[in-house]
Amino acid sequence: MFHKGDFVVNANNGICEIEDIVTMNMSGVDKEYYLLVPISEKKAKVYIPVDMASQRIRLAMNKEEALEFIEAIKDIDEAYIQNEKEREKTYKEALNSRDPKRLVGIIKTLYLRKQQRVEAGKKNTAVDERYFKLAENHLHSELAFSLQVEKAEVSQIILDHIIC
Repeated sequence: MFHKGDFVVNANNGICEIEDIVTMNMSGVDKEYYLLVPISEKKAKVYIPVDMASQRIRLAMNKEEALEFIEAIKDIDEAYIQNEKEREKTYKEALNSRDPKRLVGIIKTLYLRKQQRVEAGKKNTAVDERYFKLAENHLHSELAFSLQVEKAEVSQIILDHIIC
């Protein structure tokens, strides 16, 4: 169970703070909801049913967890995409999961795919480019929050840890 004041990651809204746990009556049934406020949009409110929370949100990394995660990035494998036609579905699933390891797997896959296409004299696909940017944005947003740095600094922090 999450608590008031916890920072969580939601696939649609990024990092949110649990502002409250409220009871709402929907269709004649009282049900508890987490009231989330996205840190990027303080006026927005998101309601997540408490009984569905484990499928929709997870705790955001703290600073120590973020640093440990960055250290482990070099050991995370690329995403395995069995069927070329399933590529975009795999990208979407990784983004919706907000699982940092899956995001890194997609980022690595897309980076290598782009390198292969460039070497073959081809352009990167629009779909690959879009999902690369989305995955990178999701990952960097959480790491920036956890490390309490600007999002623009995250790439260099990752490089510094991977190269050392």
